[in-house]
Formats: sequence, C-alpha cells, structure tokens
Amino acid sequence: MAHDADGRQATAREDLQDYVRDLAEPLVPYAGGSGARITLGVNIAHHDDAAADLEGYARPLWGLAPLGAGGGDFAHWDLWARGLAAGTDPGHPDYWGSPRHLDQRLVEMAAVGFALALVPERLWDPLSGAERDRVAAWLTAALDREHAPNNWNFFPVLVSLGLDRVGVAHDREARHARLDRLEGYALGDGWYADGDTPQRDYYIPWAMHYYGLLYSALAGAEDPDRAARFRERAAEFAVGFRHWFADDGAAVPFGRSLTYRFAQGAFWGALPYAGVDALPAGEVKGQLLRHLRWWRARTARTSPHGLLSIGYGYPQPGVAEQYNGPGSPYWAMKAFLPLALPATDPFWTAREQPPAALPAALAQPHAGAVLMRSGGDVTLLSGGQHNTWARGGAAKYAKFAYSTRFGFSLPAGELGLAQGAYDSMLAVSDDEGDPRHFRVREQCLPPVDVPAPSENTAADPQADPDGTVCSTWYPWPDVEITSWISAAAPWHLRTHRIRTGRALHTAEAGFAVDRDGGVPVRTEDEGAAAAVSAAGDLTGLRDLDGTRTGTVIELLPGTNVLARRTVLPLLTAQLPPGEHWLRCAVLGAGPAQAAAWDEKPPQARH
Repeated sequence: MAHDADGRQATAREDLQDYVRDLAEPLVPYAGGSGARITLGVNIAHHDDAAADLEGYARPLWGLAPLGAGGGDFAHWDLWARGLAAGTDPGHPDYWGSPRHLDQRLVEMAAVGFALALVPERLWDPLSGAERDRVAAWLTAALDREHAPNNWNFFPVLVSLGLDRVGVAHDREARHARLDRLEGYALGDGWYADGDTPQRDYYIPWAMHYYGLLYSALAGAEDPDRAARFRERAAEFAVGFRHWFADDGAAVPFGRSLTYRFAQGAFWGALPYAGVDALPAGEVKGQLLRHLRWWRARTARTSPHGLLSIGYGYPQPGVAEQYNGPGSPYWAMKAFLPLALPATDPFWTAREQPPAALPAALAQPHAGAVLMRSGGDVTLLSGGQHNTWARGGAAKYAKFAYSTRFGFSLPAGELGLAQGAYDSMLAVSDDEGDPRHFRVREQCLPPVDVPAPSENTAADPQADPDGTVCSTWYPWPDVEITSWISAAAPWHLRTHRIRTGRALHTAEAGFAVDRDGGVPVRTEDEGAAAAVSAAGDLTGLRDLDGTRTGTVIELLPGTNVLARRTVLPLLTAQLPPGEHWLRCAVLGAGPAQAAAWDEKPPQARH
C-alpha cells in the first residue's frame, strides 16, 4: 500500500489512480500548444512522425479514460480535449492525417474510440459543433479501411463503440463481420490465434481477450450471445494464464512488443470489468496488483524522468520492434481498466489473495509451451513457436527457455558468442576461424522421425506428465537437429539429436546471470558450467554424457532484457559429420534453491 501526504494509508484503488497520474503528468510538457502532438523523442518506427505523435497522445487514454470513468481526478483533461480538436482538423498544423489502409493511425484511433465510449464528458462535450463534426469524420474514415488480418479487426469495432456513445450515425452492422472474423481465430482452452500466425504471445490476453471483454461490457446487451462467448473463452483462458506469472508478480518475458511492459497484466483487469468471475475476485485482484507492484518497483530504471522508455527492465532500444515509436510503451496503461469500476465493485472490496498453489509443470499445447514453476519463479519451455519478421524474432520466440528471474537475451551482433548472446540456445557453427558465426533455432518445425504420442514420447507436450516440448530445426539443409526440452523442476532437461553432413562447433548455454556487483562463484570444468550473481542467483548446465567442456563468458552489455550486464555459462564441443546426441540438465535458481546445483541432477528421458 502507498500512503497519502497526510500519512493516511491509500487503498489499492487510490494507489492505482495515483499510478496513472504519475505516468501521465510527465507527458504534459511534451504536448506542445495544441495538445495533439505528444512528441517524446525521435521517431524510429516505420510509421511517419505524425502517427508517432498521435501514438503519444492516444495511448495514455487507455489509463486516463478508466481513471475518469471511475471518478478519479486528472488536471489536464482540457489539454487532451484541445488535442482531439486540433489533431482531427485538416486545417491545423498539428493535424494527425487521414487514416490509410493498414495505417498506424488505425491502431491509435481505437484508443480514441475507447475513450469516447468511457468519458465523452471529458473529450466530446467540451468541443464545439464544428469540432465534433471533424472528430466524427476522422473516426468514421477508419471504419472501411483495410486492417491487418489479426487483432486489428477489433480497432474499427472500438471506434464504432465510441461513435455510438456520442451519437454519431455510422454503419454499425459492419462491425459484426469483423467480429465474426475475430471469433474464427478461436482455438481451444480459451486460446486464440492472432490471425494466420504461429505466435501465441501476450497479444492473446492483451489484445484478443482484452478487446473482446471490452465489447462484452460495452455492447453485450445488444449482442448477448457473442458477449457470452467472449466471456466464456476468457474464463477458460484465465485458469491457464495464471501460470505465466511468478509469485512476485513478474510475467515471463516472451515474444514481441515487450516494451508494452505491464500490459502483460491487462487481462486481469479486463476480467472484472466485463463481469467474468471464473476465479475468485481476490485472486484476480492479487494477480493484477502484484504485477503492477513488480513493475512500479522498477520505475526508476524503466522510466527515466518519469517517461516510459523503449525497453523492458531498463531503457534498451534494441528490444523494440520496427513498429515501436517513442510513445509505444504507453500501451502499458491498458492495465488500469478496473479503475472504471466503482469502489463498491467486488474487485475492489475483495481482500487480495496470495498466489494460488499451482502444479510444477503445465503443458499448454496451443502455445507450444510448457510452464514450469519452482521457488516462486516461472520458466517457459518453448518448442512450437517462431517469428521470422519481428526484430530479434528468433530470440523472442525460439529459445528453449524463458525465465521470470533471468529473462532472456537479444543478440548485439553476429560474430562470436559474446555478441550473439545465445542464452538458452544451442548455437552451431561450421566456421574454421575464430571468432565464428553461429546459427541457432529460428523456426520450430514438427519433429522428424519421432514416435507417436501414444507411445509416451515427447512429440506432444501432453504426452509427458512432467511436460516436454519437441521440435526439429535446420541451421543448414544438411544439418537436422531435433530438440526435446523437458520440465524437471527446479531443473529442465535438454536432449538434441544432431544429424550433420558437416563438422560443427557447438555451444549450448544456460540462462544469463547479472554480473553487476561481481560474480563471486564460477564453476568451469569438464561437463559443467555455472555462474552465481552477487545476489545469489545461480545459472548452470551439467552435461549428462560427460563429453563437453564447461566455460563462462561475458556477454556484451545491454543484451539481456532484465540485467544490463551479464555472464553466460556454456557447454562446448566439436562434432564430426554423422549422428550425435547431446544431453544436459539446466538449472536457473534463486538463492533459496541454488543448492540444487550440488545435488545429482535428473537424467535425460530421451
């Protein structure tokens, strides 16, 4: 809990209201005279500067609108109302521009529609008749534009809901065709696909479910069957999504758009907003509040000068996608949706519950992943996903493991292991010289020549009660590698079958560990490599065949998404052409479980 200036203990609701204001207030000096263009830096995204400045204006509305709808104060609504009038005026120098097909403006217009639906008295009512006409014309232009064939189809739906609220006539029926398309992405166990893509990441909870629940709350009375389906899928998804969060509130860093930070927890706020009670209100409240506390404790590192930076655990431009501009991180404010609920809502009156007792491993086949819990931390074992178009897509999806304690690393270059930062990967090279170029798993393909799941093997994550994912990948056409990754908390096990037509240098890594403050213990010997941080976090590998050499290297700074400077334990070996098997046990543990390193590791199952 926070405390007010007079020492009074603030409620969780008041604390989150303060958090929204703390995030929005620093934006005001960057808004210019009109309020339309919030320019937070030099735009490095693929869209133009006007769209980037619109992003800076619109994305804070994901938090400000619920704040206002729930009666929370904000001193600068007049600035946002003036900005809406200026940004939609073609004759104003700060005009945002007319939306084109597949335009970034379409993304941000959804936030404006959402805000009009929740707080028209703040943004619409202060405008003159002519200003309202221009806002209506600008928003209506989005309705028939081509949107990306994924969660983007929700954007014109949200615009339509905003136009409904302020009484602007438009083709309301057109949104049902988009909603039908979106429902066609439903899979099972509450999961969606985000279009025709193998990615199952945070876009499922913070986009597909989030927008569906908004629709259920705002339009459910007139479309009750669809609203019920959205709620039912979200209820199913909630049970499994708990496994993505550590006991301290940290979410597994995985996938693209990580700079949106605590949007990871937005789903937990959308559930009560839409009246979904799949889990007790106190449990849902705990999920959201722990997550926001985890992030707020890192505000000094992630938000210099009060502005959310591009990055994850600290300002890190390399984590950005090609569509991330300076204002992109403010999608994080989607996490504040429950502020629109009154203080008497069960979400706010319920006592916050601690983390639920969850099993040590859970297979999630639709995500191609196994979620493993140990010591309050979460490790995601990945075997079914890849991304070849996002910046750093292989590192964000196709590593073997992702950890709430150790994060993961992004490459800083292509030459050598220190630049490549290949934590939780098997890196292979056919170079003779040193330093070498290495290749890693970039695409997770169905396993080759592996017995069917009915024979109790790892071809399907559900086949192994402890949880195993399996995939085949091809660093070169004549090199085939099949990898089995299995949960064995606090360890995980890796087995690789390598069929190679060329000689290879191999390096297999554990997690990267923070080296700030020194690394007091390093173990490097035949068949084992470990590093321990100054705080006592340990990461290491033990070769189960005893054929590889252990070592520890320093990675380039700014590669890991949580720690700015890291070291990485490795097992290395040279392989001639032919078939080879590599097996190891990998440990990533906090101080309370680091002693497991000195115990006998579990044995490979494959």
